[in-house]
Amino acid sequence: MSFQKFPRHLLSIGDLSRQELLKLITRSAEIKHESKRRFANRENCQLGGLEGQNIAMIFNKRSTRTRVSVETGVNSLGGTPMFLGKEDIQLGVNESFYDTSKVVSSMVAGIVARVSKYDDVASLAKHASCPVINGLCDTFHPLQALADLLTIQEAFGSFKNLKLAWIGDANNVLHDLMIACAKVGIETSIANPKDVKIRSDILDMVHESSKESNSKFSVGNDPATAAKNADIVVTDTWISMGQEAERQVRLKQFAGFQVTEKIMQLAKPHCKFMHCLPRHPEEVSDAVFYGPNSLVFPEAENRKWTTIAALEALIVNRGEI
Repeated sequence: MSFQKFPRHLLSIGDLSRQELLKLITRSAEIKHESKRRFANRENCQLGGLEGQNIAMIFNKRSTRTRVSVETGVNSLGGTPMFLGKEDIQLGVNESFYDTSKVVSSMVAGIVARVSKYDDVASLAKHASCPVINGLCDTFHPLQALADLLTIQEAFGSFKNLKLAWIGDANNVLHDLMIACAKVGIETSIANPKDVKIRSDILDMVHESSKESNSKFSVGNDPATAAKNADIVVTDTWISMGQEAERQVRLKQFAGFQVTEKIMQLAKPHCKFMHCLPRHPEEVSDAVFYGPNSLVFPEAENRKWTTIAALEALIVNRGEI
């Protein structure tokens, strides 16, 4: 697929075609293999492409995996990451997203934004003269979905005939993961508490994304039903940043949704467990999280390799995937 317009942004997995998504996962695997080969042989691990260029990291929310993966990813491509936390710049205090976007994008080759609201990252992208990548917002988390797909491909060899069960919240991670699975052909079975609903517009995106791959998805309220015959079981935090005051209410709301060995026994014998981190014990038992079928740490590492592939595609290759 040839993409002519520049800058091109990545705000959601929905911004990618099925073929582009598959190419990004393939490229991520290539980058990972080559980087590890060079490291093992004490060779220069820098891939190049961003020499002499700066990437702005506008982070209004704290982060471990996103910050480390973006900073190391930019360095791997030869560029310089510029971390701009909420205490570092005027954004949201004395300056609008429009003004910030116009100013910052005029001085850098790309922006990775980790913000509160989708409208905020969309505003940055609308007015920026360089590519904007969504590092997380309240609606989408595309970089996590890319890492999840790479992890699944490494574990199973392909995406064919797989079922993924999600047990937990209807959040940004789930949204992009459902869209990604629909595009590559992974069946998804979702279990949310009865009073936790997936937005109808997100379900419409999943339905549209499933047409080319003929993938299936279902949404219910029973963790056991979702986990039955699953190849992968996934959960996430029940209490996202900004919801700390609701902790007791949320814990009561999600009672019975912890991923345990009992839940995993309902899945296939080889079933893998995934979690994007940070993890809390109420979400998944120690036996599952640290067990032999857990992929949580390779999944976290893969944030780096898929981030490099996304930076390369949107900035180095100017949107050509």
